[in-house]
Amino acid sequence: MIQFRAVKVALAGAVTGVLTLTACTGDGAGPSGGDTNIVQGTGEITHVPPEERQNVPDLSGETVDGDRLALSDYRGQVVVLNVWGSWCAPCIAEADDLVRVAEATADQGVQFVGINARDPSRANAVAFEDNHGVPYPSLYDPDGRLLLEFPRGSLNPQTIPSTLIIDTEGRIAARALTALSEEALTEALTPVLAEG
Repeated sequence: MIQFRAVKVALAGAVTGVLTLTACTGDGAGPSGGDTNIVQGTGEITHVPPEERQNVPDLSGETVDGDRLALSDYRGQVVVLNVWGSWCAPCIAEADDLVRVAEATADQGVQFVGINARDPSRANAVAFEDNHGVPYPSLYDPDGRLLLEFPRGSLNPQTIPSTLIIDTEGRIAARALTALSEEALTEALTPVLAEG
């Protein structure tokens, strides 16, 4: 009986962690913990100098459309990784801006990838992508497991929406814990693209 109770408590803690990581908000979250001092958590865009960047986990899985995708497939390209949900008002607000930047930077080799989090139905995610004309793939992550692959203390996506900019070496160059406008995302991308 005691062992069963311990398992229940551990499961409850894990579920709480997933929900905390994926709470929809337009504001920033608090620091992620650990020894790093680059996590701002203010809702602003955090930029990381090249010498301090951490590798992004090699996220992989099935997309909203049922295809297989691995983030490592895009090594050598700048990647914009956006965490979103069809149920999330700030995600809806930023979707068209993200699409415009994805289309404007495609010829510069920028690859956008989404992580659709906490949508219990693929149909909702597909409808969202269709409604906004999203031209890039999104990993389907209904239970938030992909978000838990980011190490504690790393510059991880703590809220929905969150956006990471990953450099050509697969390292996290910038993070936004808020919905982004076309202008804000373009401004955040520009220095990473200039690194060559």
